[in-house]
Amino acid sequence: MNKNGLLYIILLLQLSACRFFQKEEEQQPDVIARAFEKQLYVSDLKNIVPRGASHQDSIAIVTSFINNWMKQQVVLQKAEDNLNDQQKDVSRKLEEYRNSLITYIYESELIRQKLDTSVTEEEIKAYYNDHQANFLLKDNIVKATYVKVPLNAPKLEKVRGWYKSSNSRDSSLLIDYCHQFASDFFLGTDDWLLFDELLKKVPIKTYDKEEYLRNNRFIEVSDTSGIYFINIKGFKIKESISPLSFERDNIYSLIINKRKLELIDAMEKSAFDDAVRNNNIKIYDAKK
Repeated sequence: MNKNGLLYIILLLQLSACRFFQKEEEQQPDVIARAFEKQLYVSDLKNIVPRGASHQDSIAIVTSFINNWMKQQVVLQKAEDNLNDQQKDVSRKLEEYRNSLITYIYESELIRQKLDTSVTEEEIKAYYNDHQANFLLKDNIVKATYVKVPLNAPKLEKVRGWYKSSNSRDSSLLIDYCHQFASDFFLGTDDWLLFDELLKKVPIKTYDKEEYLRNNRFIEVSDTSGIYFINIKGFKIKESISPLSFERDNIYSLIINKRKLELIDAMEKSAFDDAVRNNNIKIYDAKK
């Protein structure tokens, strides 16, 4: 279809609003494309061109829509020609999909209305203690203080003392210093983080991460972008039991998912019992 033809189609789309109030039997369909026995009408393109679109953009949108429609029809016809009747019978699959979708929507609404999402710290601790075998670390984790400063940063000797210290005053001084001079820092010493995430920030070279953690606590390295100070205040090696604080969010999700399953199971059992009680379901003896 040439550009003039597309401009004509776009004009028809713009005029279609004038036909909106006509009776359906008075409207004459305008065929704009055909593929085998299928036809595409101007009305099928309704609302695909946004208001205010330029002629060039409108032509591109209409062209793409028509081409995609024809390709879809060609592939569909190819499938029709090459599949047997049994393969083309999708009624059962459609019914199964419909049943699954309706069930999913109902279960989602049931969960939205009735699921208790409050989880106490006691519940989290109890779940952790009862399932520790399921919380083995897949990676090394650390508690660490991390500071990166420019090569020409002031008071580097002070920093070398502060980042190693456990004194609260030194910690406060280090925090103030970081806000003024550090290009990057992490001082959440009570938070566990993956050692690999720390290695992405710090140019540490090691072929044995576990051995490195066992033998290094205070680390100072540098590269062309700055000097790095790391205080490894705690670590756990992969395959050891993961700490509760590292698993808290995961345990919350596990408890909520368990409640979802229990809620759905209870609904299914109640619905089944009601159906039996009301004689709505029955298994017939196939031998009779």
